[in-house]
Amino acid sequence: MTYCLAIKVKEGLVAIADTRITSGTDTTQKKKVYIEQRDKYSLFIMTSGLRSVRDKAVQYFKELLEEGETHDKLYKAVNAFGAQVKRVAQEDRAELEKSGLKFNLHTIIGGQLKDDEEHKLFLLYPEGNWVELGEGAPFVIIGNSGHGKAILNRTLTSDSSMQLALKTGFLSFDSTRASANDVDFPIDVALYQNNTFSMVEHRYGKKDLEHISDQWAEELKKALDNISEEWMNTAFSKLPIPNEDTV
Repeated sequence: MTYCLAIKVKEGLVAIADTRITSGTDTTQKKKVYIEQRDKYSLFIMTSGLRSVRDKAVQYFKELLEEGETHDKLYKAVNAFGAQVKRVAQEDRAELEKSGLKFNLHTIIGGQLKDDEEHKLFLLYPEGNWVELGEGAPFVIIGNSGHGKAILNRTLTSDSSMQLALKTGFLSFDSTRASANDVDFPIDVALYQNNTFSMVEHRYGKKDLEHISDQWAEELKKALDNISEEWMNTAFSKLPIPNEDTV
């Protein structure tokens, strides 16, 4: 499985991807973030799905750029990558499905190109169609998304800082990692600040952040202890009084 999260706030973009690849009982590490950085052309691509489909689609997209294709707005680059996903589907879908494998590549693409008025974030579906993420949906997760959404929903808004977005994003990943054995360190982080046209990337290993995981666990315990318990009295008052002979 995969955990890929992208967050869009007014200040910029934050992207987090785990690196665990699970195939049957085997696990390996593979990079799931591809970054294209050139003059006024900054984007990242993160995927969840069959690795072979991902690698082929990314390679085809890279070749387009190497052969001179240009894009002045991010949605055009998203269209171009979507066309490569469709191309891979035409080449491989039938054989994959014949082998019992589902063609299921989901993609997050974020960044800013020279004619974009601001940074953009898109979710691309396996069929090649896409939606743009805006203020009403400041984040998107692909892969194992069930465990990490709560803290994002409760915390993030479009006005959140990039620092808060990264902190919350890591805790979302950590919640997923603690609940699923197919998501794990190391994680790759990509950061983009609006109108800078400069994408930066950093990898964190378990040793880099395990103290944050431990701190978060302790903070949760403290918060739980501080939650009022008076509201429970009504329910507990209905319990029968234990018979002294059975105590």
